[in-house]
Formats: sequence, C-alpha cells, structure tokens
Amino acid sequence: MSRRLGVEVADPFGADPSVIPTVGSKELVALLPTLLGLPRGGTVLIPEVAYPTYEVGAVVAGLQVLRTDTPPADPGDAVLVWLNSPGNPHGRVLTDDDLRAWVSWGRTHGVPVVADECYVELGWDVVPRSVLHPDVAGADHTGLLAVHSLSKQSTAAGYRAGLLSGDPALVRRAWEVRRHLGLLVPTPVQAAMAAALADDEHVTAQRERYRRRRDRLAAAVRGTGARIDHSEAGLYLWVSRDEDCWATIDWLAGLGIVAAPGSFYGPAGSRHVRMALTATDERIDAAVERLGG
Repeated sequence: MSRRLGVEVADPFGADPSVIPTVGSKELVALLPTLLGLPRGGTVLIPEVAYPTYEVGAVVAGLQVLRTDTPPADPGDAVLVWLNSPGNPHGRVLTDDDLRAWVSWGRTHGVPVVADECYVELGWDVVPRSVLHPDVAGADHTGLLAVHSLSKQSTAAGYRAGLLSGDPALVRRAWEVRRHLGLLVPTPVQAAMAAALADDEHVTAQRERYRRRRDRLAAAVRGTGARIDHSEAGLYLWVSRDEDCWATIDWLAGLGIVAAPGSFYGPAGSRHVRMALTATDERIDAAVERLGG
C-alpha cells in the first residue's frame, strides 16, 4: 500500500490491526454491513450505477439503500457509504475533490465511508487515488475503510484473496466477528497473497495486457458509431447507442458478442451496456472483427 498507493497504514500487527486479509473482496462487500453491526432499518448510500453486491449486502443486513453520487444535504438515517473508484461497471474515477467531499461528509455525520478499490491499479486515462491517501484522508484514517483485491491486478480470482484496511476501530470490529464466523484466509493463500503483493512486475504486465485489449476493442466499438462513456480506468467499456440497453444487447448477441445490460447496475444504467476486457486476446480479436474492426 505504501509502495504502490502512497498509503501509510497504522501498525498492522498491533492490538487493533489496520489491515486484515479477507476471503476475496466480494465476501467482504456483501458482509461488511453485517460485520459492522449496523442498526437495522438504516440506509446504506451506494453509487447511482453500482456493483449489485453493495445493495445485496445492505438487504441481508436489514438495511435500506439510497443511490447517490453526491453527499446528500440531509444525512437522514445513513449508516454507511460505499464508494467505488474506479467504478464497476462504468470505469468512472472519483477526483480528489470528490473523495474529500465524501470523507468530510462521513466524518461530519459519523457515517463510515468505505471505498471498494479493487480496480485501483488499472488506470488508463487518469491515475486513481485511494481514499486512504493522505491528500484525501489527511493525517489519519478515522471513519474510513478501503477494500482491495488480487483478482484483477494479479488475475488471482480463484484464490479468493482480498484486503480490508483503514480505521483500526472499524477493522477490529469486522475482524472480531469474522473470526467467529470462520472467515479466515488459509495460510497457503496468505503466502500466495504476500508473494503477489511483493511483486510489481506481474501487475504492470497484466495492466499492459488489459490496455492492449482496451485499445483494440474501444476503437472497434467507436467504429460502429456507438459511444463510450467514462471508462477511464478499470476492466470495462461503458457503451451506449442511445437506446434501451436490451436493444444493444440484442444487437451484440446477433454478432456473437456477450455483454452485460446496464440496467443490472441500477436504473441509471438503462441505456448502456458493459463490455469486459477479461476475455482472452483471441476472443477480443474475434469481437473486434465481428464489430467490423
């Protein structure tokens, strides 16, 4: 975190750990409201267009959801904020000012702010910033958490390897419950995580592999007259033909290309589809050819 993200964490091995391994990041996202013991009936703030697991995790914990991309004037009964930068599905990156506004709002109203940063190593047009960076968080991480994953940067999805870090008080609250639920990361997986996190070369190589795929696929998509919004970082192209997303899905299916309808990620995504860069080079090339590229 220090070497690659410019983040200095508190003593990770003290009585109140500031970093703990998790069974992948999806498990953590789905269970964090429960692990933190948030009061039932409260509201979790999630992005307008968002990874569905934020909402699922809130529902499992008996909480409501409010979709918003800006801090609300009235905090109401907010109990947690989820940020996702770079975002899934649209690849939007929050600016430092955006992040600072959420940090200030959360601290003012006593609401924890959690940033899902599993794509933070995959910046294309901009360099994503962690919410724990001192330019955003200030001198400490009070009220803040960040979630990281090896699935994308190290193509290690099957290892179920993630990290939770930030405010030691919040990390400890999650840790205390996790260990009683048996959510412990096996020693061999932790050893693999340590090896991967110590090696920068494979992350750079994987990012360049994604960049090459992105350049080819984006050019082909634009060549059809479709538009790509956001997508300045992450693993996806947020594509629109200014029509209902299911019409675009039908068009792509006719070409033998599978994408995700934007409505899966919230009503605001209903005129977009998500195209992923995770297929093999050969499959990306096939998609490019089918698009007329």
